[in-house]
Order: sequence, then structure tokens, then C-alpha cells
Amino acid sequence: MSELPADPTPARWTLRRWMPLIVLVVLSVTAIAIGWNRKISFETMVRHNEAIHAFVLAHTVASVAIYLAVYVAAIALSLPGGLVMTLFGGFLFGGLIGGAATVIGATIGAVILFTIAKSAFGGHLTRWAGPLAEKLAAEFRADGFHYLLFLRLVPVFPFVLINLVAAIVGLRLRTFVAATAIGIIPGTFTFAFLGAGLDSVIRAQGAIYNACLASGRTDCKLDFDFKAAVTPELLGALAALGVLALIPVVVKRIRARRAASSPG
Repeated sequence: MSELPADPTPARWTLRRWMPLIVLVVLSVTAIAIGWNRKISFETMVRHNEAIHAFVLAHTVASVAIYLAVYVAAIALSLPGGLVMTLFGGFLFGGLIGGAATVIGATIGAVILFTIAKSAFGGHLTRWAGPLAEKLAAEFRADGFHYLLFLRLVPVFPFVLINLVAAIVGLRLRTFVAATAIGIIPGTFTFAFLGAGLDSVIRAQGAIYNACLASGRTDCKLDFDFKAAVTPELLGALAALGVLALIPVVVKRIRARRAASSPG
């Protein structure tokens, strides 16, 4: 009797589960190799300031839609430059509209990456890593909203890494969406309003750059350090908000210990 062929369903399912993540990685590597992430820069703001503002004034709704789509793609593909783009959004549309568009775009992009990564990993990594990893993942899920809110509020943790960790531990989608959208609001609007005030800086830098070119020099450069906007005071304020997000978790743990130690 001939041997029955193995059921191909598991292999097909595995490939189907991993294929979106593979496509996402390939697109991300391609985008970085081509240099798409470098298109949005301080140099672009200065050199094309007038043309950009003219387009935004003539096509405001379309401009916001384009910005939103680009932000979604950048976050989903884990491209660097989130701070620059957030400042750029405030510079183009003002603090309120730029901040709101950034929050929406960042949340949608994060959800895309989270959903694809969660489908691919499906909790396998924590099971492979052993009982301790599974226990930590379960504890993270139990208070997932507060933990993720803390990570979002404190802008020192890589955005893409947080998305992947949340997917690996198996956080619920609605918890991920709520904590992400709420957690990025303070930092996003702070940087968007900073971007809204860059117009005078950009005009001044443009005048210096154009004067340098007019003098015949070939070493003219545009110089502005966006990281200078991330001051210790700002990080401290956001970190304080992050600590507040963890208070419910601490209270819950204290109550659980008291209940466990009290006589029955």
C-alpha cells in the first residue's frame, strides 16, 4: 500500500501567516535602500519651503491626506524619522491639525505592523522561550493597557520595538489601539507645536543658505539639529506621565499581596 501524502495544510498556513511580514520587511528594506526616509528632512523644508506652502494652501485637504498616508506607510514599514515627520506635520498644518493627523497616522501604521506581526508570531516566540517568558507575557497582558501606555508616553523606547513586543506577547487589538492612540498624544502634540514654530527658523536658514550659494561657495550646508528639541525637561515631563500610567498596576499588586497575606 502506498503511503498517504502528508497534509499540506500546516505548511500552507505557516507560509500564509508569515508572508505579510516578509513582504513588509522587504518593502521596508527597499524603502531604506532607495532613501525614501531621507526625503523628509530639514533640507527639504528649507529648499522647497515656498513651493510646499503654496501646494498646502491650494490643496489643504489633499495635503493632509497625503501626509497621513505617508505617515501610515512610514510607521508600518518601521522607517526612521518619526520625530522629523511630526515636526514637519506641525510646520505644514499647524499644531492642532498636524498633531491630530500624526496621531491618526501613527496609530493606523502601528496597528498594521502589530496585526501582521501578531499573526506571524502568534505567541510562538514566548512558548519557545520557555515558562518564564510565557509568565512575563501573561503578566504584561493582564495589565497591558497600563504597561503599553507607559511605554508610549515615555519617548525613549523605539516605537517599532514596542509594536513588536505587544504583538509577541499577544496583546489584544483594542487594548493596543487605545493605549497607542492615548499614549502618543502628549509627545506628538508637543512636537507638532514645536514644528509649527519652525517657520522663522526655516526662513532664516534658507536666507543664509541662499546667500552662501550666491557667494559662489560649494560647501554650503543646512544645519539644524532636531534632537535639540528633545530637552531633558520635556523627557522628564513625559516620563512623569508614564509613571502615572503605572500607578493602577502598582495599586493592584499591593492589594493582591495584602489579600494573599491576610488570614482567611
